[in-house]
Amino acid sequence: MTPEDRVEAQPLLRPPGGSVRRGRRVFLAAFAAALGPLSFGFALGYSSPAIPSLRRAAPPAPQLDDEAASWFGAIVTLGAAAGGVLGGWLVDRIGRKLSLLFCTVPFVTGFAVITAAQDVWTLLGGRLLTGLACGTASLVAPVYISEIAYPEVRGLLGSCVQLMVVTGILLAYLAGWILDWRWLAVLGCVPPSFMLLLMCCMPETPRFLLTRHQRQEAAAAAQFLWGSEQGWEEPPVGAEHQGFRLAQLRRPSIYKPFVIGVSLMAFQQLSGINAVMFYAKTIFEEAKLRDSSLASVVVGVIQVLFTAMAAVIMDRAGRRLLLALSGVVMVFSSSAFGAYFKLTAGGPGNSSHADLLAPVSMEPADAGAGLAWLAVGSMCLFIAGFAVGWGPIPWLLMSEIFPLHVKGVATGVCVLTNWLMAFLVTKEFGRLMEVLRPYGAFWLASAFCLLSVLFTLSCVPETKGKTLEQITAHFEGR
Repeated sequence: MTPEDRVEAQPLLRPPGGSVRRGRRVFLAAFAAALGPLSFGFALGYSSPAIPSLRRAAPPAPQLDDEAASWFGAIVTLGAAAGGVLGGWLVDRIGRKLSLLFCTVPFVTGFAVITAAQDVWTLLGGRLLTGLACGTASLVAPVYISEIAYPEVRGLLGSCVQLMVVTGILLAYLAGWILDWRWLAVLGCVPPSFMLLLMCCMPETPRFLLTRHQRQEAAAAAQFLWGSEQGWEEPPVGAEHQGFRLAQLRRPSIYKPFVIGVSLMAFQQLSGINAVMFYAKTIFEEAKLRDSSLASVVVGVIQVLFTAMAAVIMDRAGRRLLLALSGVVMVFSSSAFGAYFKLTAGGPGNSSHADLLAPVSMEPADAGAGLAWLAVGSMCLFIAGFAVGWGPIPWLLMSEIFPLHVKGVATGVCVLTNWLMAFLVTKEFGRLMEVLRPYGAFWLASAFCLLSVLFTLSCVPETKGKTLEQITAHFEGR
């Protein structure tokens, strides 16, 4: 064990004998930070109702053809990839709180540009700005929440990041029923503006302040968040202040979390979830469901409910169990959805539609209508399975497994991986469905889900109930 490793293993913040009374303001601070994920969830979901609205709009509104619509949905992920790199730099330079405040600027500016857009390029520029904010928020919010939360509630609060994302997506779907694309963009400015106001009243994380040797500020932050700073001690700080160096990748406490974090982000996107959410209406139309807008909202509601359930049980069931269970459910559901497309491929008699408002027990008009319910059921099961594990847990683990002195760089690499994979999957999903046919595309996603289960069981550690320093010690084999 090197001297750096020994320093890293010491707890930066340690309650004496567990007797410190936990404060409730930590939940308020977590909510303020989670408004960032709510904003980027809204930005992700914005394209689904906005694209049909833009295609119906009369000049001088921008006109979207198929190629422009594809870029309108996908370009946000390119901006988010850049935002992940920027967020990784900011979070170590200016701190977690100021980074969250910073990301409100491109959120509001991007939606304002979309609102004023008169041509396609301006629309895409606005989407790129909101994507930049998405990438920054998706990195900084989990880090901020994991560092202010104590172990007993870190799973609950960390899972709220994904809960706010899917809530933002659902809000975009619901608002898209009554608002056109311009007013929907105006509404997108509200959550980041609220976050700006609320985060101004929240403290920086005590862990970050201690790495900057700001003992008094850290004590004040602990008092605000946890109700007491007495008994929380500062050890000698060494390795945390040195920053990241490539030579450190030889250390197990660095390269093991790197491999796990990057792999989790890649598997999350290879499941096809972003393609499903971006093109939910198109997928359900392909499944011959008449009211695809209602289908998208149903998917959003299921995702919110099951993500909330995951947040509640996260600190009891553990991360590893939920990840494995989630992956198994996604394997079977995506296989079933692919089977639906295989069974209905080329069948001229399979043109009837399933009405989502009709009772489940009604007799289908023909076999095609019955098979359409297979599409509805398997898609909803896929969304539920993803929401329980592979939705929230990769982001939660990303914020838990890295040592403080490499957290900015490491989480930046993870977020960059996630959003680049999201761009590739989202941009090429339609082409993949043409080449492999729809059933082949979903069976390929099923294979990746199976690989994710095997990876979870063989490589992912359990972090439930452990301090961040204990997690670091685990990777060193102590």
